[in-house]
Amino acid sequence: MTKIEVYEGSGNIFADVGLPDAENHFLKAQIVAELHRLTTERKLTQQKAGALMGISQPEVSRLFKGHFREYSVDRLIAFLTAFDRDIEIVARPRDKRGKKAQRGHITFKPVAA
Repeated sequence: MTKIEVYEGSGNIFADVGLPDAENHFLKAQIVAELHRLTTERKLTQQKAGALMGISQPEVSRLFKGHFREYSVDRLIAFLTAFDRDIEIVARPRDKRGKKAQRGHITFKPVAA
């Protein structure tokens, strides 16, 4: 019998595998997942979603396949606003009770319509 070691993840796969700039990459992935959800919910083709966001169908395809490193968070947020989504950024004091983080934490919470 082969023994398999299992580890509990942090919630950010990019940090768990040691990628640089993991917080930023995870935020982008969450935004892209929401863009995909909105596209699917509205039954849009990639062509129509691209027209809405101002990019081509092949760019939408690459984006939804996880190739979004070239897009800034700002640009991805602009794509969300193209879907008639309001974006709210909240800054609050860091919770000192948990693990002491080197930097602040960014959280993305999509709200269903």
